[in-house]
Amino acid sequence: MSVFTSSTALEAATLNVAARVPLTHAEGPGARYALWVQGCPLRCPGCCNPHMLEDVEAALMPTRHIIDEILATPDIEGVTFIGGEPFWQAGALARVARAVREAGLSVMVFTGMTLRAIEHKQREDWGALLAQIDLLVDGPYIKAQHVDDRRWVGSSNQVTHFLTPRYAHLKQAWDVGPNTIELRLSKGEVTINGFPEESIVELSRASIRRKQ
Repeated sequence: MSVFTSSTALEAATLNVAARVPLTHAEGPGARYALWVQGCPLRCPGCCNPHMLEDVEAALMPTRHIIDEILATPDIEGVTFIGGEPFWQAGALARVARAVREAGLSVMVFTGMTLRAIEHKQREDWGALLAQIDLLVDGPYIKAQHVDDRRWVGSSNQVTHFLTPRYAHLKQAWDVGPNTIELRLSKGEVTINGFPEESIVELSRASIRRKQ
């Protein structure tokens, strides 16, 4: 197991995991395993996951453990990586993505960066992750451009890139429909995924503060 200094310094055999939901319909097409990584440098005002922005140790988990957990999850068609910022842990996520795609699952990623910026950097780890993505939703969340009529997307500037033919049949009506959220209550803690309104985000923040 890697010793934590920052999420970007972790070896590819370890992930700094903020949260994971083994089965969700709110983070992309079909039933999906969703994984949130800890740490994001962008600090978008109004982010729906503000507790995942700081580059601190959350749960350090072996990449192999995550792969095994995903492959043991029944009835999913893919995985979704979100955060935090997935490209800040691109090396480890590339390993996970490669393994699950080899098993026939799809890969979707939400990033606050743009595809153009990712490609321009020409980083080996970013390129390795990019090569394994079927669907990429890019761009920072901009609160002034918030929308509630795009099912997977929080603000109008964000763009979905179909990087493989896997979901080409969905292009014409890809994100039509209201924002989708899921709420879970477990042991007194409320967890939310999807892109909720600010009032619901505050409910989640209150739950996190009670837990702390």
